[in-house]
Amino acid sequence: MPRQNTPPADYPRAVLQQIEQLAQNIVIARKRRRETQAQWAQRLGVSQPTMARIERGDPSVAMASYVMCLWLINQAQGLADLIAPQNDLASLEREVARARPKPRSPAKQEDRGRKAAAQGRAKRPPSTLKAGAAPDSGAPHSPPRVANRPSASSREALRGVPVPDRKVVTRPGIG
Repeated sequence: MPRQNTPPADYPRAVLQQIEQLAQNIVIARKRRRETQAQWAQRLGVSQPTMARIERGDPSVAMASYVMCLWLINQAQGLADLIAPQNDLASLEREVARARPKPRSPAKQEDRGRKAAAQGRAKRPPSTLKAGAAPDSGAPHSPPRVANRPSASSREALRGVPVPDRKVVTRPGIG
């Protein structure tokens, strides 16, 4: 049977650093409350050695144990908000990118024109004159701008989702 768990040594360094930071904050919170590891372990329903592993930032300790520590500190109520859909910037950016119409290359447009002409469905080229413009002014024609609007399904998915300020998202180990 194939192995299903990733060993902690294979976790990205950024993940291990976040767990270590969480562990340090748990230690500080416990000490500021002047409580022992044994007291917290009892309140969490884990053994004292497991509490020591939590405070070392051992990534193999169950997530529920870390969440219970946050609950003891009274910070767990906002934990789920960290990955709430409106805070998932990478997903929102992908959704917006999918909603934008993709520019067509001139070669593809030319091919479509040839195919349509071959099938007897040639369309007249759009007028290059704008209202009040002189014919053949020598300026190259640019197509009219079309507002980028998300599709109905994208708008529905994003309804009620606040649009965050655009931030540069960096990921450890990339670029």
